[in-house]
Amino acid sequence: MTLEAVILDLTAERGPDKSICPTDAARAFAGENWRKVLGEVRKTAVRLAQEGRIVITRKGKPVDPLTFKGVYRLRAVAGLAASAAADTSIESQ
Repeated sequence: MTLEAVILDLTAERGPDKSICPTDAARAFAGENWRKVLGEVRKTAVRLAQEGRIVITRKGKPVDPLTFKGVYRLRAVAGLAASAAADTSIESQ
């Protein structure tokens, strides 16, 4: 599974009203070596946010994916979360 798929799956599972920590995605993707992929998680999250597939938040509010700094979280886009979760459940059958 790609890092992009991990981020999209985790955010879809949480839904558009809740968010995930980037470390959740890193741990799901790399296990014990999660710290080594945090930079890649950020790059992938920025790209996904630019594509309109997730929302990056700080203190619960959406931020510009190109200019945000500091601690952040990842959230599904309303409307996309339900369809992504449905796609995931279909693929796992």
